[in-house]
Amino acid sequence: MSTTEFSPLAQSVIDGNLDAVLKEVHQNLAEKVTPQNIMDEHLVPAMQEVGRLFEEGEYFVPELMISARAMQSAMEILNPLLTDSGIQKIGRVVIGTVKGDFHDIGKNLVAAMLEGGGFEVVDLGVDVSPEQFVAAVQEQTGTLVAMSALLTTTMPQMKKVIEQLESDGLRGTSKVIIGGAPVTDEFAKKIGADGYSDNASSAVTLAKSFFC
Repeated sequence: MSTTEFSPLAQSVIDGNLDAVLKEVHQNLAEKVTPQNIMDEHLVPAMQEVGRLFEEGEYFVPELMISARAMQSAMEILNPLLTDSGIQKIGRVVIGTVKGDFHDIGKNLVAAMLEGGGFEVVDLGVDVSPEQFVAAVQEQTGTLVAMSALLTTTMPQMKKVIEQLESDGLRGTSKVIIGGAPVTDEFAKKIGADGYSDNASSAVTLAKSFFC
């Protein structure tokens, strides 16, 4: 167990206490704490701790999801304020579950963890076609594409997205990472993806490696 002491807001995120998170965010804003500081000093450390707990086997997917949901509720309040203040995010990530696949639990978890990690996240949802991924990437140079699949029958769609990015001349400026229960590192290399992650915490670390 970690002996690190966390702020009330950070601890509430770690515990997945949604009501406490909302109360603490509003209290911090009322005390004129900037949205950026709330994220950097409270939310990011909280999600780093959640990731550590998961990696060390103290947290499992249910706990991870509860904490991510609590953090996401905080970001729903802070994102408009961060946008208005012109604060730069680490990078932009377009995420979605590929065409023909309607599973979203893992994708939602990764999206929440990425957002808590300081990324601008564009969540395209489920059953996302190659054309939809490409259209979202075209909106901003240097966008990272994160794809998820839970069905082996939909995994080939990941390759189609990469091929579409290549044919549209976007592959040179856009990295692609993939994940999902049946997905492997070997498959990622086979289809030309830039990286693979088997959990939400390592997905954030992987995403950061492309922007740092």
